[in-house]
Amino acid sequence: MLLIDGKETSRVIREELREEVAAACGKGRRAPGLAVILVGEDPASEVYVRNKERACAEAGIISFPYHLPASTGQHELLALIHECNRRADVDGILLQLPLPCGLDAQACLLAIDPAKDVDGFHPENVGRLSLGLPGFVSCTPAGVMELLRRYDLSPAGKKAVVVGRSDIVGKPLAMLLARPGDYANATVTICHSRTPDLAAECRNADFLFLAMGRPRFVTADMVREGVVVIDVGINRTPEGLCGDADFAGVSAKARAITPVPGGVGPMTIAMLLKNTVQSWRGRTA
Repeated sequence: MLLIDGKETSRVIREELREEVAAACGKGRRAPGLAVILVGEDPASEVYVRNKERACAEAGIISFPYHLPASTGQHELLALIHECNRRADVDGILLQLPLPCGLDAQACLLAIDPAKDVDGFHPENVGRLSLGLPGFVSCTPAGVMELLRRYDLSPAGKKAVVVGRSDIVGKPLAMLLARPGDYANATVTICHSRTPDLAAECRNADFLFLAMGRPRFVTADMVREGVVVIDVGINRTPEGLCGDADFAGVSAKARAITPVPGGVGPMTIAMLLKNTVQSWRGRTA
């Protein structure tokens, strides 16, 4: 059984980005810049933002932190987003969600310049993905595809089952898996809570992608021998973090599997940095 190490893979990606940025800056280019906007004092968001800022520093990306009070109004937040859109030294804009009550997250995300939407949430970038055009891809599904490439696990011609239909993971991941190209070309089924006989659908998968947020929901009897399991779920339980798969049982039958923690999670931040460098590369070439 192959254990897919997202923590180590993300470290390698950060080092690759650091080397690219250092080489370009050595020739006189400015460093990439990421504006990080956090509104309020949500503890989980604060930890996540700190991790992103630390990862930026490791990759040679300048982080522009905007930590605003929960009392910030919609007009003030939109004004800040527009300011970041105009700044020549900002290549990417990250708006940390969720926002405090009273703020319209969708309106704020729509206000971000699609060319700086390194989270891949803007409808223009989602539309580009659906049409197979270049654009920013939501970081978690992009991280999943990166793991498949780096571990040479191709779903081409295979049956891929995605459990979960969220706008930021399940739907974009299904589109990435189905589109033409290396480490894609899969036959994709999207499942969710209303899918009849979900266990049978999971057993039919050569590649099983779990993104539903139900701790240890998928058990060994729900998967076939030799399956590749990519567990996107991150669930907090009294025993600690766990994924959507019962790791002990499922890993005994899997050909390859991501652990939780240490699997897909670290890849989300790595792909945020990669998207930021991609934006910077286009702006400073």
